Amino acid sequence: MFKLVALLFPVLRGPALRLMTLAAALALSACAGLPPRTPEKPELAIPASASTELGRAALSLNSPPDGLSSMRPLIEASYALDARLELMRRARSSLDIQTYQLGNDKTGRLLLREMRNAARRGVRVRLLLDDFYTAGMDNLLLGLASEPNAEVRLFNPFVNLRDHSSGRWLEFFSDFRRLNHRMHNKLFVADGAMMIAGGRNLADEYFLRAENANFIDFELLLAGPVVPEAADIFDTYWNSDVVWPLQRVAGTSRTAAELQASFEEATSPAQAPPPGPLPITDVLGDLPLGAQLAGIDELKWMRAEANATADSPNKALGVMSRPTQTLAHRFHEMLGTARSNVVVISPYFIPGDEGMERIRMGREQGVNITVITNSLADSDEPLVNINYNRYRVDMLKLGVNLYEVSTQQLRRSGQFRDLLKKARGRLHAKLALVDRQWVLLGSMNLDPRSALLNTEFGVRVRSFDLTQALLFAYQLDDIEGVYRVTLKPDGKNVEWIGTGDVDNEVLDSEPDSSMLTRLQLLLFSWFVPTDQL
Repeated sequence: MFKLVALLFPVLRGPALRLMTLAAALALSACAGLPPRTPEKPELAIPASASTELGRAALSLNSPPDGLSSMRPLIEASYALDARLELMRRARSSLDIQTYQLGNDKTGRLLLREMRNAARRGVRVRLLLDDFYTAGMDNLLLGLASEPNAEVRLFNPFVNLRDHSSGRWLEFFSDFRRLNHRMHNKLFVADGAMMIAGGRNLADEYFLRAENANFIDFELLLAGPVVPEAADIFDTYWNSDVVWPLQRVAGTSRTAAELQASFEEATSPAQAPPPGPLPITDVLGDLPLGAQLAGIDELKWMRAEANATADSPNKALGVMSRPTQTLAHRFHEMLGTARSNVVVISPYFIPGDEGMERIRMGREQGVNITVITNSLADSDEPLVNINYNRYRVDMLKLGVNLYEVSTQQLRRSGQFRDLLKKARGRLHAKLALVDRQWVLLGSMNLDPRSALLNTEFGVRVRSFDLTQALLFAYQLDDIEGVYRVTLKPDGKNVEWIGTGDVDNEVLDSEPDSSMLTRLQLLLFSWFVPTDQL
């Protein structure tokens, strides 16, 4: 997720560069804009069918039909990637994939190759990408789109100098009002029968395959009535006015055959190696999806009420007429129904005045509130953390249980020590547990950008079983691998208590961060409006 400070660095390095940047931005503003629209027939999701393996499995999971959906938690990254590969390889009618980021790395290329393979089997493949992270990927994506059964579309695309990040930054500033809105949704639907929803982007670091830093995340694999709800949302985006066919904005002089040959090389096993073998079972004792589908008569998932919801794609046009239409508003309303217990897990957490008022009201009603977010040193968006810091003392005074994820602490926890190896560990899951009955999950962070600027997708599930599984998997009743943040005796400052070992070290400054880093971030925070974070 980009933050405005990342965009400011190129223009903060001297008068000459600032002048060049301004001149280039003015020049770009006169360049070609988005091409004119031509009427296009809406494309709709292909419903689930008993003629496909996944369709039959979904019918088996949801028989007899009772309005409930079936679900399986995807807690471990290796199992989440394997589930996608299994669904793509078993799909026979359609793949509808929507994501904020598709990495130009071994994971992104592996998934692109599976999409290509599916298209060549006759599967209709629709890939919908936000255009923010596609610099340098046009030919790779055009290679997929050159397949007769595959189509790639871009949300709110860049037009000029598409292959160069510096050119995109300049276009961003010259068309800031439009390009500042991004599609943060993540959704994966196979054969209209099964779907994956949650927080993971399609890149190495979201599946523990990166060397420097990896994300701890969460998703659900679902079948049942919630799937056509999600498919309808995908269709709304796919056919919206802020989505463009890739070929309309990405030109190339290559022929289809040349694009396909280049794609073949870029997604070869040398460039896109498959993942290693899976553990026999996941943390909850479940077999890999392929093994489950092979034993269809014994396929048993959790059953619960589930609903999919999302922001309108028109949020990117700034035409959301009422705040009550946003996913963020519905999320806060759901939290407001809590009567006993709320656990919020969010990598980026800025409650704002409205959020603080809801916290205060909940505490007055006796609701136990726990917030888990990233520490400053382990946040990939440290400016967000600086703004979150402004609310820490007030939350603690209200009696909020506050925890911050730390690589140092995670490595002391047996659960993550082997998984992280030498890489940093960062929280990326977006989850809320309400009264140990409701689970809210999806792409939405609890910050102003998710609430006001980006579009988001989420799923609401009413399930005691799922809640208990998450409490067990993440050890939420006895949290390890984090710092517990508490008030000092003076009631004005905070301290950090380790939870990863018997020593339980106590720190009086931000863990694993230098004074210089904290000062730099504080200075930058004065120039970046909170509503851009």
